[in-house]
Amino acid sequence: MKRFFSTLFISGCTALISLYVYDQYQEKNQPVYGPMTNPIHVVPTNFNAINPETLETDFTGAAEKTVNAVVHVKNTSLSRQPSNMMELFFGGGTPRAMIGTGSGVIISPDGYIISNNHVIERASNLEVTLNDNRTFTAEIIGTDPKTDIALLKIDAKEALPYVPFADSDAVKIGQWVLAVGNPFNLTSTVTAGIISAKARDLNEFDNNPQSFIQTDAAVNRGNSGGALVNTNGELVGINTAITSETGSYVGYSFAVPSNTARKVIEDLLEFGDVQRGFLGIQGNGLDARRAQMLGIDDTQGVYVAGIEADSGAEAAGLKPGDIIKNVDGVSIYKFSDLTGYLNAKRPDDVVSVTLNRNGEELNKKVVLRKIESYTISELGLRVKNLTTEQLNQRNLEFGVLVTKIDNQELDNLSLEGAVITQINDQNVEDIDQARSIVESQSMRALKLTFYDKKGEKNAIVFR
Repeated sequence: MKRFFSTLFISGCTALISLYVYDQYQEKNQPVYGPMTNPIHVVPTNFNAINPETLETDFTGAAEKTVNAVVHVKNTSLSRQPSNMMELFFGGGTPRAMIGTGSGVIISPDGYIISNNHVIERASNLEVTLNDNRTFTAEIIGTDPKTDIALLKIDAKEALPYVPFADSDAVKIGQWVLAVGNPFNLTSTVTAGIISAKARDLNEFDNNPQSFIQTDAAVNRGNSGGALVNTNGELVGINTAITSETGSYVGYSFAVPSNTARKVIEDLLEFGDVQRGFLGIQGNGLDARRAQMLGIDDTQGVYVAGIEADSGAEAAGLKPGDIIKNVDGVSIYKFSDLTGYLNAKRPDDVVSVTLNRNGEELNKKVVLRKIESYTISELGLRVKNLTTEQLNQRNLEFGVLVTKIDNQELDNLSLEGAVITQINDQNVEDIDQARSIVESQSMRALKLTFYDKKGEKNAIVFR
């Protein structure tokens, strides 16, 4: 019994001591109100700075407007698979159906659909499925591999829901957007994100500079050709590409700006091909390294390294060393800014170019002219159109002139200055015909027939 009371007494004392210590600790650590010798400087946080009611976070309206105007595109193409060594080297084999899928956007109530060129290329049959599961056979109206845009048409016998175009030049970084498409054959999928960047060039060192809208809205295989829309349900871009080490979305996706896409399809409808306005400069975007190499202070803008002969830039008085800072009020920070803006222009359009020349700001009105050169990227050959006088001097009726070779393997073939008259035995009258022959076929080999500077006829097959 003594031991019991003894244990109880010790427990009680321990509890009292613990309460006393805790009480003293709490008293010592209470906040002090009133004057302090060394006051703590607290940075206030204004929780009322953002009004939640002004945030465009309800995307249901935009989704409802667009989901019925985005279609599933099924591409069936025929590919010959060689079954023996003879067919491997000389062609042939058993035709085999290959199926690919993607997305498209209805842009008019009478059934015109915009998609990516890579979604529909080499198609022997195109099938379009609407959101209500109706299926139609689509006709290809025209394509532009350079911008990866294709225009299709279906005949639905009734007005269809469509997505109106927005001004892609007006979109802002941080603006909410929705990607609508058919990833992994999951039809009518909507994802949300923001505009991460504008005028993004994925081909910085290529002969085909691009100007994409970058977004973090989830885009995967099958989304290609689908819609990127703003919160009003208006088209700001055509989802086209992702960058990923795995082949699936990792946070970066890219869309052709709606202004570029709209101009391309209008040209395809009116002219049958794309009319590109040509400023007429050679140059690069500036950064700290280039500025140091050139001995200039500007680190933003497009540095003019050269002027093309007979171009609008030459006629307007632009000179090598000029730095383009602005076009029609649109700031130019890098070369893709300039490319992206001019992609929506045509020959004979007039643009106002603001430039820096030796520290002086100048403004020039430049009349854009038609592009007169084309690069056969498979071979690294740049060709340009010839005038009637130039053809007569060589006793030729048609052909395109090789002006530059970006392929060391071709340096000894006497191609520079040569006139190419045929590609794969088809006559080449101008660069548009050369482009059409090269880009409209899936070819294993390219055969060039040309006349060298001495007037001698030659033919080379590139495999």
